[in-house]
Amino acid sequence: MQQRASAEPKVFLNYTQAELDAAYDQAAYAPNREQLGARRSSLSDDVRERLGAPEHYAYGESAVEGLDVFRVKTPNAPIFVLVHGGAWRAGTAADYAYPAELFVRAGVAFVALDFVAVQDAGGSLFPMAEQVRRGIAWVWKNAAKIGGDPARIYIGGHSSGSHLASCALIANWRNYGAPDNFIKGAILGSGMYDLAPVRLSARSKYVKFTDEMVEELSAIRHLDRITAPLVLAYGTLETPEFQRQSRDFAAALKAAGKKVELIVGEHYNHFEMSETYANPFGILGRAALDQIGVNRAAGS
Repeated sequence: MQQRASAEPKVFLNYTQAELDAAYDQAAYAPNREQLGARRSSLSDDVRERLGAPEHYAYGESAVEGLDVFRVKTPNAPIFVLVHGGAWRAGTAADYAYPAELFVRAGVAFVALDFVAVQDAGGSLFPMAEQVRRGIAWVWKNAAKIGGDPARIYIGGHSSGSHLASCALIANWRNYGAPDNFIKGAILGSGMYDLAPVRLSARSKYVKFTDEMVEELSAIRHLDRITAPLVLAYGTLETPEFQRQSRDFAAALKAAGKKVELIVGEHYNHFEMSETYANPFGILGRAALDQIGVNRAAGS
């Protein structure tokens, strides 16, 4: 009698290797990915045309260590710093200017960070996290220079940008010449907060994960370091792992007594969630303005 072939082994939870790879790849879940990427760039061009070119500053010595600032007319404005996504491999501050008008019209200075791509950092996420932290510290140190209030700095991210923003939330800011607790809140959309399952996926082909990287750059493992209120969000049309990562991180934060809100975007895929940063009544835009405490109908 012929023996029945054994089932494909599970590599994480109930995922086979192919299933886990798919769970960390948005392509199959977002057929309009290319369209939305092109639209982000176009919308960013439109925003620069209406608001004018942003001020550009260097926060470090290498060419990529820069940030774009869209300031407001009133002094001592709150500041929102966006960390862009792109699977750690792509994206620039210029392509993520599209939410700037929302914030500026509400009286919030908008900052978009640039930082190295993982393939240009030898496959390590440590230089990326380090640059994001230094960029945010630069904003605190130079808040007055860009018309902002150092006591009202908020950060946000999407996708891999949310992972890097979460690394900022667990930083020892004394190492960067900034005080503890200067980040007053964070909006994290569609992110990854535990790198262990990501390491098992096909993303390990371009990220050289190590035990140290997984331990040090997984925010869910350092809940004690998190002091800022968080809003986590994901869309119901995202991959199952991106949904689970947000749910599990929110549950862990709540169990640890941290201030956290979890928002579910019904019928949004991964890249559609990112666009909601530019809408005052969208999921991420509304959450950001509410967290900062500004009137979404206010002018600049």
